[in-house]
Amino acid sequence: MKQRRLVVISLDSLGFADLNEQRDLTPNLNRLIAQGTWVKKVRGIFPTLTYPSHTSIITGQYPAVHGIVNNTKLQPTRKSPDWYWYQRKEIKAATLYDVAHQAGLKTAAFLWPVTAGSKIDWNVAEIFPNRIWTNQVLVSLKASSPWFLYQMNRKFGHLRHGIKQPWLDDFVTAMATWTLQHKQPDLTLIHLVDMDSMRHRYGVRSKQAKEALQRLDARVGRIIQATRDAGTFDQTDFVCLGDHYQIDVDQMIHLNTLFAQKGWLRPIKDQQTFKNDWRVMAKTCDGETYVYVKPGVDQDEIRRAIAGVKGIEKIYDGAQAVKLGTDPHCAFLVEAKAGYYFTDESQRPAVVEPVLPAMMGQPDRYRGVHGYGADKPNYFTTAVFYGPDIKPGATVEHAALVDEGPTFAQLLGLHYPKSTAGKPIKGILRK
Repeated sequence: MKQRRLVVISLDSLGFADLNEQRDLTPNLNRLIAQGTWVKKVRGIFPTLTYPSHTSIITGQYPAVHGIVNNTKLQPTRKSPDWYWYQRKEIKAATLYDVAHQAGLKTAAFLWPVTAGSKIDWNVAEIFPNRIWTNQVLVSLKASSPWFLYQMNRKFGHLRHGIKQPWLDDFVTAMATWTLQHKQPDLTLIHLVDMDSMRHRYGVRSKQAKEALQRLDARVGRIIQATRDAGTFDQTDFVCLGDHYQIDVDQMIHLNTLFAQKGWLRPIKDQQTFKNDWRVMAKTCDGETYVYVKPGVDQDEIRRAIAGVKGIEKIYDGAQAVKLGTDPHCAFLVEAKAGYYFTDESQRPAVVEPVLPAMMGQPDRYRGVHGYGADKPNYFTTAVFYGPDIKPGATVEHAALVDEGPTFAQLLGLHYPKSTAGKPIKGILRK
């Protein structure tokens, strides 16, 4: 049986529009499109956030099944809630890297979301210190493969400036290329966040975002070259994909400020947080927000209050939210119009506020966001497949994000232990 290897490169916030309209910035991705199969329009999940999306990619399931319904947890008293970092504690569905591990394959991952504490052989988990008594080194060592991370930091730590971009992606790329050359994993997962960071700060089509797209394309070239240097190129299939796209914004909606005005929650003074005895609370997903309701509150009154807020586009009730594959515990899933996004803040001077240039650099102040519903117009992400098992010069018009994991499993000759919501994408394989 021939050796099969797979390298998955997630270019965070890469959209169909990027490869459809800015191909002059991406010579390496252009070559992959010409010589492989471009799955052009990939429909995301609800909500289109990084952690739920990456978990849907790697499990083939929707958030209601795999359990990662948001980036961060429900911790209303904390200014900085914890993220869903730890795989073993949080993910309720089989992951591709666990399926590969059980089949005896070697795995590697670099800042792939929700992999902390996993059984990945060479793992550098995405995590940051969120308590005053710890630091980046300690939390990373606990969450990752400790000796491997120690080695990587000694070799390439000089490339980092903390977790700032674009230096963090340079660090990740250096670790990944070294590992592909020297460890030769069967499955490698790489998460690069440069463009997502620039779009949040400067806007979707900003000069900084375009420069980040060019840097990402160059990193893709270096990663592929590492397999040539290792002598594994002819055995390796590559996938370059996005997890979501982004939309420019200039207004923010603070539903918890409205709920405080209604007496449904009690703010904590000067913190923009609120006490745990809330009766109604919003939990942001940026372009969407969950609304949770304790028993005894009139949900029709809540719906009317939300519907009266400027910038609201859709209000899904709990049953509709479940059908969309989102958190089954929410009472409502609320979507903002393009140009608006949600925060969790409870003491703002107005429920809807403009985002001013002077606010940039402050928490939850953005020029571009994601997290909207997957059906927003022109909001598709995308994926490019390339390698010895991939049909050359082909295109597939549409797929779903949950189809990607089952397609990866097919390329590796693996099978998830239970049926998945997604199915292998047709029209990609040579035969």
